[in-house]
Amino acid sequence: MTIKVTSVVHGAISIVNAVATGFGSAVGISLEVKVEIVSRRGSGIIFQKGRGSPMIKKIIHDMLTSKYLNNNQLLININSEIPSGMGLKSSSAVSNAVALACNSLVNEAINDEFVLNSAIDASLYAKTTITGAFDDSTACYYGGFVTTDNYKRKIMKRESTPTDISAVIFLPNNKKRGDTSRLKLLSDIYLEAFQLANSGQYWKAMTLNGVLTSSLLSNSYTITRMCLENGALAASISGNGPAIAAVAGEREMQKIKSVLSNLDGRVIVSKTNNQKASAVREIE
Repeated sequence: MTIKVTSVVHGAISIVNAVATGFGSAVGISLEVKVEIVSRRGSGIIFQKGRGSPMIKKIIHDMLTSKYLNNNQLLININSEIPSGMGLKSSSAVSNAVALACNSLVNEAINDEFVLNSAIDASLYAKTTITGAFDDSTACYYGGFVTTDNYKRKIMKRESTPTDISAVIFLPNNKKRGDTSRLKLLSDIYLEAFQLANSGQYWKAMTLNGVLTSSLLSNSYTITRMCLENGALAASISGNGPAIAAVAGEREMQKIKSVLSNLDGRVIVSKTNNQKASAVREIE
């Protein structure tokens, strides 16, 4: 018997960075990761692109029994629209999508908590996250706004985002991430930003996060300020950068996109996303 599973998980951008306090907030965007796993009689794991990261291998071995892996060959194909290493939650989206596909291989019912915990455990094992990135994972998985306690893996608030806004994302050339340990220097103010988000004042929280994170990671605030000057509802470094994300309506989005297009980097526009992760299971 051959089973084919296709899972889709979307990306996210930061509202409040969780590194300083363990409390974070994020919002889903429409850039997506698609994972296809074909399981057939045999053994071995074959990645159609690359060799598979330690994080991905950890998820597979945690979610599928040794007996299953010894009796089935897995062909895995991962396609992502999300630029990696830029602060756009690509690692969370990929880990979620792989875990969701593995869950769907052996179960018709999806266990959301099991999928998320397996993805986060593997991310911590592979050291792709500091706090477990529960805020990023849940925003990618469920879509919409989330505020979370990352260490307790608890969603404190979740709601849909407006559908008439987009994220304008600037990916600077030759920019490295700063020293994230510095973020704890202003942990009390990050906590205030989180409290704004948890009360539903997401755009104020995101803009405050942008000021704090830019100053502590030695990134220029100029680009963020340009986004705000051209009508952004909010703008901030996403995650630990170097991507900068601005949220705006259609008219303002076009202005911001035009301004950022003149800078040394690449511009991506993505609608916000409220769609939950999904998986389709086919038996051949």
